[in-house]
Amino acid sequence: MLSQQSKDTIAATLPAVGAHVNQITEVFYPLLFQRYPEVKAYFNEAHQVQGTQPQALANAVVAYASNLERLEKLGDAVSLIVQKHVSLNIQPEHYPLVGECLLAAIKEVLGDAASEEVLAAWAEAYTQLADILTGAEEQVYHSIEQQPGGWRGEREFVLKHKVRESTIITSFYFEPADGAALLAFKPGQYIGLVLNINGQTVRRNYSLSDSPDNPHYRISVKRENNGLASAYLHDELTVGDRVRMTPPCGDFVLNDADRPLVLLSGGVGITPTIAMLKPALESGRDVHFLHGALNSESHAFRELIEEMATTYKNLHNYYCYSHPLPQDTAQNSGFLDRERLSALLPEHRDVDVYFLGPKPFMQACYKSLKELKIPAERIRYEFFGPLEALN
Repeated sequence: MLSQQSKDTIAATLPAVGAHVNQITEVFYPLLFQRYPEVKAYFNEAHQVQGTQPQALANAVVAYASNLERLEKLGDAVSLIVQKHVSLNIQPEHYPLVGECLLAAIKEVLGDAASEEVLAAWAEAYTQLADILTGAEEQVYHSIEQQPGGWRGEREFVLKHKVRESTIITSFYFEPADGAALLAFKPGQYIGLVLNINGQTVRRNYSLSDSPDNPHYRISVKRENNGLASAYLHDELTVGDRVRMTPPCGDFVLNDADRPLVLLSGGVGITPTIAMLKPALESGRDVHFLHGALNSESHAFRELIEEMATTYKNLHNYYCYSHPLPQDTAQNSGFLDRERLSALLPEHRDVDVYFLGPKPFMQACYKSLKELKIPAERIRYEFFGPLEALN
């Protein structure tokens, strides 16, 4: 329990920390990687360059310090962090390294304002947060390990199939190298892939893109410009190769309601919605599967969805192309904007909406869904990387 003196000190210094929090994170990450280079593998370098990882940390520090008396308000944010940490196999021994460098960054940025008393209070608060996270993470690790086919940490898998889904997306089918049982996952979850690329350990999260009733895990990966992991998977990983994997994680999962379901995706954001599609259809729910892509060549899983639409009468499928090719159907050109969504969604708006895609797509969808009066509690979304703002 945080002492009252520390709470008072943090409350008094929070405005200064909040005003300089971006500078603090800019100092923190290089310092962490310099002192403890072994932890760099746990961070996506692209998110560092884009600034999303430092911004996510900055937001988390301020949110935690602002809610010391009502930590229950951080429930969803804590759950998101815990799931990400478990997928990366973060361990309790990593937390002191982060704490040390975070306090050093605060001292460097705030200077004399960061007295020994101030640093001691922030150290106490960080220790409390670390205890909360490590305790929650241990519960998740233990729960996964105890399930049939479950495991803790990393497990070796073999690439069994590699299928080109479009000009930019390829699917990879993995099975356990030991031939033992496979842990069931919830539609919408992701796995952590641990790759060795030119002697460098690289960790990435990928959504599972197939329904859970299969003897494999499938991920479907977009080739990213200058993407280290995606280029390796597309160009170098071949059938028979082995990789290490952490268990399925994530809270962006299909619920079991009987309301109509809207699966709204853009680009490679289609991957978790594909995993949700079959279970939702088999439950009897009306499913509106709405997808936006660049054009027909980059559109993954189109044939699969159209085939499912002939089998399941409760599937309502629609797609559109933002940059159609000459041979693409004219009526399917454009964007999934407010006007188009208004025409495609059920009139009563009593639906569950799950959406995922590039950030501009998600921002536009979020704004449109709010304007169309979809209740906030019925809207679910997830980012591929650190949590960002959609407003």
